[in-house]
Amino acid sequence: MGLKETVNPSTGSGLSRANEVRRGIKNLPHTPGVYIMKGASGEVLYVGKADNLRKRVSSYFQVSRRHPDRIALLVSQIADVAHLPTATSAEALLYENGLIKQLSPKYNVALRDDKSYPMLKITLKEKFPRLMITREKKEKKGDGSIYYGPYTNAKLLKEALKTLRKLFPLRTCSKMPKRKCLEFDMSQCLGPCEGRVGEERYGAIIKELRLFLEGRHSDLLKLLAERMKQLSKDEKFEEAAECRNRLEALSSVNTDRVKYGPANELGELKRVLGIKGNLEIIEAFDVSNIMGDEAVGSMIYFRKGKPDKNEYRKFKIKTVTGMDDYSMMREIVRRRYRRSVEEKKELPDLIVIDGGRGHLSVALDELKKLRLDDLPVIGIAKPARRSPLVSDGRGEGGEFERVYVKDKKDPILLPKESKALHLLERVRDEAHRFAISYHKKLMSKRIAKGIFKGV
Repeated sequence: MGLKETVNPSTGSGLSRANEVRRGIKNLPHTPGVYIMKGASGEVLYVGKADNLRKRVSSYFQVSRRHPDRIALLVSQIADVAHLPTATSAEALLYENGLIKQLSPKYNVALRDDKSYPMLKITLKEKFPRLMITREKKEKKGDGSIYYGPYTNAKLLKEALKTLRKLFPLRTCSKMPKRKCLEFDMSQCLGPCEGRVGEERYGAIIKELRLFLEGRHSDLLKLLAERMKQLSKDEKFEEAAECRNRLEALSSVNTDRVKYGPANELGELKRVLGIKGNLEIIEAFDVSNIMGDEAVGSMIYFRKGKPDKNEYRKFKIKTVTGMDDYSMMREIVRRRYRRSVEEKKELPDLIVIDGGRGHLSVALDELKKLRLDDLPVIGIAKPARRSPLVSDGRGEGGEFERVYVKDKKDPILLPKESKALHLLERVRDEAHRFAISYHKKLMSKRIAKGIFKGV
């Protein structure tokens, strides 16, 4: 599931385990999410959701708090707490239910009266099934529907349903009309009423939804990736694009996304990138040119998450003519680190390249020539388009920065709320600003001398 371990299991006494877990709780974020409490042998004891993970989990270990006997017994057995951060409390509600179904925790008491709580229902007997909220479970009467839940918070479930309908655009009408409605125009329905989608394609989305609600997120992403590849091969490019958009959107809410642990941005970035050593010094590169004129490069320097302008460097491109950003990036990386090696200067803990896979590749190639290919290097690039499936909370489509790393074919997608992303964006934007300012300065001098092209 890609869950973040708060502390390692302890084999000590119950009291020492509790103290160890208390210390680990300090690494939990003040964000919504799901927490998974485990015993000393790794067995899952309890799954719960929270609006504030650190505050909620801490409440179990407050010495002054008197718990019911069942909770006190649970706390005495906890050796580890894993957590899954979510963007909203509504998302946490869905994950909590899926994990309870999947893991069958010892201390989660099943709700005895299902009719008292809302559930999600997929109407499988219909030609084009719907997803809805219901409080009435009729499966014993053979209505052919599948139910998920029950959920204890009706308000959050309604919020979650809105998100699900953006991710999985199924029809909502109780009786199918003859013409498309507003839901189609909002990209929240595929328009089966007008024959814009067939049963096979619609059924594929139902299958994806079921995997999501069952908590099988890795299986879902794998299915989408394989389907997108096959659709492209079959030249069904419109369907392949829809599949790609859903894959990108789900990558922002699936359990393999960035895990929020330390509040410290560097700590999160280190964990996301899998950096084993220190992460204190970051150097970032960018190039700037207009039609190849007065092309320049920049290198900016961050120490402990803050810029150190005394260490900034600027480069006037010497070996490249015309608009060839890759060769320009290659030149400035080579010049920077060849000199660093010759002068035995301190090397960075992370190198950030402003650009995608191509820019990263040329930087890696130059570092390999200098025998510095063990340095962590990443490329960061904005997506080519926005996904219409996920709202960023401001009424716009979700947008995810892509982080390209050396040993992974696909980029890491970082959601907007990621602290690691915030740091990388500051670094990248500062490198861009510094390059632009140097480029403008050179262009101004050229204009002043009256030798600008066309003058």
